[in-house]
Amino acid sequence: MNLGHLVVRNVFRNKVRLGLTVLGAAIAVMTFITLRTALRSWTVAQEFAQKDRLMTRHKVTFVLPLPKRYAEDVAHAKGPDGRPLVRAVTYANWFGGREPNHPNDFFASIAVDGKTYFDVYDDVHVPKDEYDAFLKDRSGAIVGKGLADKFGWKVGDRINLESPLYPAPEGAGWTFTVSGLYTAPAHVGQQTFLFHWQRLDDTLRPEQRNMIGWITSRTTDPDGAVKASVALDRIFGERDVQTVSQDERTFNTGFVGMISSVLDVLSVLSLVILAIMGLILANAVGMSTRERTGEYAALKAVGFKPRHIAFIVAGEAALIGFLGGLVGLVLSYLVVDRGVGRFFEENMTQFFPVFRVDGSTLAMALVVAIALGLCASLQPAIRASRLRVTEALRRVA
Repeated sequence: MNLGHLVVRNVFRNKVRLGLTVLGAAIAVMTFITLRTALRSWTVAQEFAQKDRLMTRHKVTFVLPLPKRYAEDVAHAKGPDGRPLVRAVTYANWFGGREPNHPNDFFASIAVDGKTYFDVYDDVHVPKDEYDAFLKDRSGAIVGKGLADKFGWKVGDRINLESPLYPAPEGAGWTFTVSGLYTAPAHVGQQTFLFHWQRLDDTLRPEQRNMIGWITSRTTDPDGAVKASVALDRIFGERDVQTVSQDERTFNTGFVGMISSVLDVLSVLSLVILAIMGLILANAVGMSTRERTGEYAALKAVGFKPRHIAFIVAGEAALIGFLGGLVGLVLSYLVVDRGVGRFFEENMTQFFPVFRVDGSTLAMALVVAIALGLCASLQPAIRASRLRVTEALRRVA
């Protein structure tokens, strides 16, 4: 018999209370890990954004379009030293398409300039024969492999899409042929549907044509993105339609400003969850200590010192915190990696590309659970260690 053995025996004495306390702590740990995983995934997406990739949009709002000729102006733009500001330029329009048989499954669908898009996004890879087929087919589309796997699409399949932004032309529909499948790193994602911008433009009314959603370019100097963005905006500063140019990270953050605000709230909520978990552990440890007041007095009567009593109480709390954290880690893996993580990776790849529980997050959650157990035991441990034997033996819990 030693103090560690005594701690374990005491913890498992009341199995019902232990089970409920561990379950409550585990749910708190699981919620904390889920929130921290969301924050980490968002941060990872921003860290991987290309420093030399600039996004140029309408100055007022992303929703308003730009004249297509602006893309040519960006391609020929030069800095104060007379050297070109960018080395590659493309443009695109948000299409907002959805698969009629799966209306609740969100994915990005974008009308792009097929000849230049993959020069700017050189981290997206398409087999050459499939890319050549895409360029030759006006109704062709390049689809992310992850999106194709989700819907069971293959090269050569005919795909029908609906768009609330661009209703299908009368007597026709938005039908595309899958010309190829692209692959990309996890932080880029493989959940996007790309098709020819020209096809979209041909269906619009004359007054709506030759307008684009945004321009993407790659600067000649990766460290001079800020200067290049200022120079580009200065070019359009005196025109009727003015622009705002930003690096990819800033653009993504602005595009999902609401999500960023929500994530700030989630960061606070994760701390609130820890506070709740601390209260759960404090309540359990406090009840257990009060019930065993006579036992602690008896231990002191046979020679246990105050530090031994404090160690027993703190050890019980730390063990309960450890068990709650351990169960929480298992639940987190099942809920995040096997559940909500897949949803975010499939439907919000651009913003949460890798929504998986990280080892460092798991370790932090387990350490925090144990630390909260120890903190919850401070007051009961001090009180138990200071018990007077004669008074405690007369006390009824």
